Amino acid sequence: YAAKFEELCRFAPHYNTMEAEEDKCVKFKNGLRPDIKQLIGFSEIRDFPTLVNKSRICDKDSKAKTSYYKAANEKRGRDMGRGRPYDKRGKKP
Repeated sequence: YAAKFEELCRFAPHYNTMEAEEDKCVKFKNGLRPDIKQLIGFSEIRDFPTLVNKSRICDKDSKAKTSYYKAANEKRGRDMGRGRPYDKRGKKP
């Protein structure tokens, strides 16, 4: 996303000035995925390279967290079986 954003900024001369750095950051934040936008939004970063770097870090952390929980759920699923824990079938009253 960052590479495409910078590529397209070439066609918007407004974003290529030092005075528009904050506007460029706001525009970039608005295009981020909601989970990354939520994490980045509160920091109010006004330097574009810093914003891109922090966004990449958040994205990498988000992917790591997702894969960790996916692996943990798969492991738990193998250990516990697929049935419901309080299934009453087979039990006599």
